[in-house]
Amino acid sequence: MPTAKDVFDSIKTAALAATGMDERALQIDYEALEKKVAAALGDRKVAAVHINRHLPEGYEDQGHFNVIVVTNGNVVFDMVIGDAYFRHDIFAAADLNKIQTIDGIYKDTEKREEIPFLSVRLQHGDEAHILLGLNDTERATALAIGARLSLARHPE
Repeated sequence: MPTAKDVFDSIKTAALAATGMDERALQIDYEALEKKVAAALGDRKVAAVHINRHLPEGYEDQGHFNVIVVTNGNVVFDMVIGDAYFRHDIFAAADLNKIQTIDGIYKDTEKREEIPFLSVRLQHGDEAHILLGLNDTERATALAIGARLSLARHPE
């Protein structure tokens, strides 16, 4: 089972990879971020982690990327990370009133290419938390979280 330290290590790796070749590297205080992640997760056991390399629509002013963490108790943490920004939302699988999965193709007219994607949208009230998968690894973690929360929310 991953720990808060393992989650932080994944976040640090993603932050270092999030900088484009023509961009200035993220200016993150990693020591402070590690403490924030540890404080957020505490001693909870982590069941699944998904990192969105690109922020879903609606998050643009908040950070550079986000991380969805699901605990063994099916509590979800949506952490948004930026240069000088850290926010996390916490909600339980029981709070979800909708889980939506979209498997589709994004048509980038500027580059004239089609990009396959998978989106898992976790909806509770007016809030939505989106997991985006653009490659096989990202698709697998997004689907695993969606399946886990769906089973927790709607067991049969």
